[in-house]
This record gives sequence, C-alpha cells and structure tokens, in this order.
Amino acid sequence: MMNLHDNCCEWLLEGLTMKAVVMAGGEGSRLRPLTIGRPKPMVPIVNAPVMEHILGLLKRHGITEVVVTLQYMSNTIQDYFGDGSEFGMVIHYTVEETPLGTAGSVKNAEHLLDEPFIVISGDALTDFDLEKVISFHREREAMATLTLYQVPNPLEYGVVILDEENRVTRFLEKPSWGEVFSDTVNTGIYVLDPGIFKYVPSGKSVDWSNDVFPQLLQNSDPMFGYVASGYWCDVGSLQEYVRANADMLQELVNLPLPGEISSGRIWRSNQDGEPDAVIHPTARVYGPVFLGKGVEVRAGAVIHGPTVIGDYTVVEERATIDRSVIWTNGYIGDGADLNGALIGKQVSLKSGTVVFEGAVIGDNCTIGEGAVVRPNVKLWPNKEVDPGATVASSLIWGNQARRSIFTATGVSGLANVEMVPEFAARVGAAYGSTLPRGSRVTVNRDRSRAARMIKRAIIAGLPSAGIDVLDIGDVPVPVARYETRASGAMGGIHVRLSPADWRQIELSLLDGRGLNIDKNGQRRIETSFFREDFRRVPVTEIGAISVVGDVVARRYEDAFVNHCDKSAITTAHGRAVIDYGFGSTSSILPTLLGRIGAETITVNAATGQAFGRRTATQYDQDLRHLSAICRAIGAQAGAMMDNDGTRIDLI
Repeated sequence: MMNLHDNCCEWLLEGLTMKAVVMAGGEGSRLRPLTIGRPKPMVPIVNAPVMEHILGLLKRHGITEVVVTLQYMSNTIQDYFGDGSEFGMVIHYTVEETPLGTAGSVKNAEHLLDEPFIVISGDALTDFDLEKVISFHREREAMATLTLYQVPNPLEYGVVILDEENRVTRFLEKPSWGEVFSDTVNTGIYVLDPGIFKYVPSGKSVDWSNDVFPQLLQNSDPMFGYVASGYWCDVGSLQEYVRANADMLQELVNLPLPGEISSGRIWRSNQDGEPDAVIHPTARVYGPVFLGKGVEVRAGAVIHGPTVIGDYTVVEERATIDRSVIWTNGYIGDGADLNGALIGKQVSLKSGTVVFEGAVIGDNCTIGEGAVVRPNVKLWPNKEVDPGATVASSLIWGNQARRSIFTATGVSGLANVEMVPEFAARVGAAYGSTLPRGSRVTVNRDRSRAARMIKRAIIAGLPSAGIDVLDIGDVPVPVARYETRASGAMGGIHVRLSPADWRQIELSLLDGRGLNIDKNGQRRIETSFFREDFRRVPVTEIGAISVVGDVVARRYEDAFVNHCDKSAITTAHGRAVIDYGFGSTSSILPTLLGRIGAETITVNAATGQAFGRRTATQYDQDLRHLSAICRAIGAQAGAMMDNDGTRIDLI
C-alpha cells in the first residue's frame, strides 16, 4: 500500500480546519469491467486509488478528520484505509444498508457533523483550492456553497446559474442541449451548515440537487456558488479514466505523483523496502511514464507515454506499449503490442498478443499467443482467449474466446451466454459473405425458445450479405437436409439445443448437398467472422426472407414414399410403438407412416415450446417405459425418436 501524503507539503491553515464527508458509495457501473470486484473509489489513477488522491487533497488543506459514506463493497475501502492513521488522518465510516442518495448518505452521518463541513466525492479527481471554497462559504454565511466548474459539454452534469452576488438562482440536473443555459456545472463538492439536515428526512433516499437544493431556493436560504479554477474530472467513463491518468502524468493536475521522477519524465515508485523498477539498457521508454515497484522492462521493449504500468508487472522483450494503463501483477509477453489499452490486474498477455485502442481487459484474464483484441472490445474478468484467436466483440458472460468457432458438432455455445443474438447474426453474415450474392440458404430450428431466438438473429445476418433466406420452420434435421438439396439452396443452417447438454445451442452449417460443410468451408467462414470482413450489399440487393409452409413436409414425404416398398410393409402385418419425445418428428412422421401403410401407436407426440429436450437419464427411463408398452400390447417393434430426428433407438 502506498502513501501519497508523506511527500505532500501540508498547508495547515489557521481557522480552516473542519471535518469532511467523503462520499464513497459509488458502484462505478460505467467503468465496467474495471469496477467488477472493486468500488469506483478504489479504481487506481497512476497506481493509487482515486480516493487516496482525494484524502491527500484534504490533508494538504489541513482537513484530517473525515467521515466516509459507504454502500457498495464497503469492506474493500475499510480494509485499505483502516482508521486513517497510516495516512495521517482520522477516518470514521458510515455504511448504508440500502442506497440513501447523495444527501441521505450524509444524513446518515449527522451525529458526527455538528459544525460546518465539506462534502467531496471519493471517486472524482480534483486539485481545487479548498481553502478558497471554505473561506467563500464563511464570508457569505451560507447554508450551502456549491463548488462549480466550467466545462465544454455540460450535458452529463447539473447546470447552475448565479446572480451577480454568486447566489444560486437556478439549476437543472443533466439537461438536454435545448435546456442548457450555462456551462457552469455542479462538481458535487459542497460546504454545508449542519442546519441543512432539517431538509433531509432520515432513512429515505434523498438527493442534494433534486430534493434539497430546490427547497433552499424556495425558502430563500442562503445558497451560493463558487466557480473554482484548477482541475476536475468525475472519472465517469472509461475515456475519462484514461484522460485522468494521462493528465496526472502530464502534470496537469496539481497533486503529487507517487514516485520520483528521472530524466525523460519517467516516474518510479519509491517506497521504502520495495524493489525499484528495472529498465533494461536496450529498452526505450519515452515519458511521461509511471513504473510501479518491482516492474521489469526487458530488452528491446518500447514504451510510449502517457502510460502507467502497475506494481510487479513484467514487460517482456520487444513488447510495445503506447498510451496504455496496466494495473498490478501483469505480464506483457514477448513482442506483444498494446495501443491505447486498459489492462486490469493479474492479466497475462502472451507472446505476440495485439490489443487495440479502446480495448479493456478485466482482472485475471489470459490472452493466448498471437491473439488479437479488436478496438473497443471489453473482456470481463477471468476470461481466456485461445492462442491465435481474434476477439471482435465484448466477452461478458462466457469464459473463453476460441480461435475457431467450429467444434465437432458445428458452432456451439451456452444459450444466451456464449450463443447470443449478436454472435449468431455475425455467424449468419460471415456465412453469407462466403456465398455468391443472390444465393439461397435454408434456415431451420428445433422447437425450443432459445433456438427460435438464435434462428431469428441468423436470419437477420444473412440478407445483409445479399443472401435470400428460406425459412423452413421447425422441421426435423433430416427434412432440413433434404430440403436444402431439393430446393437448390447453396447451403443451410439448422439451430437446435444440444442432445448432450440442453443448455448448449448448436448450429449445423450445411452445404448445397445438405451435408455439413467441409474444413475449407469452415475456414472461409472463420476468416470472415474473425476479420469482420462481412459483405454489406446496397439496400437494393438485401436478400429476401421467404417463409416456406407445408410444402417442405409434403416434398419430403413424397420423396420418402417413392423410395419405399409399400407392399413389403403392408404384408408384414406388424405394429410399432413410436415415442416422438415431444419433438418435431411428430409433425411429419405419423402422416408419412400412414401413407406407406405402417400401423403405429404414438406416444409423446404433443408439440410446443413448453416441452424441453430430454436428459440422458430421462431418455433411458423413457426407453424402458417404451419397452414395457410394446410388451403389454404385443407390438412387434418400438422406436424412440430424438427431438429433431437425428437419433432413433429401436427395440
């Protein structure tokens, strides 16, 4: 744990000392995946939590007793800062059981605030002169003083209008451009008199700007605005997080950096008893760059600033890092290339990895050799990317990004986790891009809701590449294969729940013969998929979508009957019991068997999405039950059908 405050000159200002309330309950949802596993105040800026920079600012102005309001992951903050003694401060904590809002959370600490106090956010970065704000408040004898700041784009903030005496006359939270009447915004830093608590009911969610300050205006209580100069960033997005780190390194923020500077604007952590960063003589580091304790920059590596490299990170030979932020305990492999990337803690980027601008990789991810992470892609924590894989879309729920999208059973993934509509639409576009414009492709599914969802996404992707879609509904797989060939289509896609695991969805991609596409076809599709080299046709060439009705079943039945020896079946004089397993075969096979003269007894023929795929245990139980039925009625044979007609067990 580093301490920024030993290097701070403490401006202990007579008459200034007061308590501060540091609001640190923020979840930081807009900073995900960086805030998965930590509250927003603990996100590091130049290797130290943003809240640590705020405590340093308070101490620099003689404010050493603070109340920290907590809600999300409160223990993380308490464990790091403790009672404040390590930082030369006294810290009290209040924890909200449920969110109480910006004012309600401070009300929760009312018993600790019997004199005027300052409220400041623990997850924003600023170097404001708090002495001037507090002196302004006292001179005006205000109930509330709002610290304001001029910004070029006020849409994400509360806009404030002042009169000639700096009294607040109007404000509006997060206006549209049509409502913008000032570029002066509320920073969330307030100096308040304890009398303001009469406007804040206990135990309720109350907001300063929406609930309390309008009452002060209505009652003409003295509320003023102080327009501050200096630096302020609310770190409200990943882009602002990058900017805040860069601004600190470029010394645009009047706050101390946690280290010592050397030639070339290279900062190195200088904690006592901790190993210094080591830069190989052949490595090139162009500042501003911060290197944490124990960092190793090995031979031939090149680092361009502004870049932050956290404690105990290893940068291997010939790796290139440009304008990136890397947290602690990272590994940047031989020849890896990072350009404008955000890398969480304990991330391993193997040799030859390429991470493009705007990509964010969460904690504990492993990126395999030669893998590519495309611009603006986000990887949630604990993900693995196969060697040579290209990650072109964010990986949130699944555990792995594969080099190949094909498996032994086609393209598969966990339903609505890995196999999501966005993924399926890209598969459709990639497949369509490998076929001639104007080609036809059949699309089919089983009767599950998940397959229906994914099928519709595929249908959205194919026409974008100029492919006509024949939607043949929910016929069995053998029927879909036959229809692909019989209709003259160039290929087909069948969507189903996996027979081995009902949580998985499988896509069977077919060629024009109705057979699974070969390895060469798979490679062409994968190349298009990973490079995102999708053909986008003009609007006049977008493919048509045709829903084919009963003609598919009739065509299959006719072909089947024409290839059967009906006389041999009718002279057999036998009966068979068929268990359809609530699958799609029950919509075709009974009619077909009737046409060839077979006598059958039907079991489990009801259809609909309410019926799910049978587990292996259920399948075995139903098979034994079918055998018992055959014996009981004297049937000569029995058949157990899988959901989509790909498997038949005979007894």
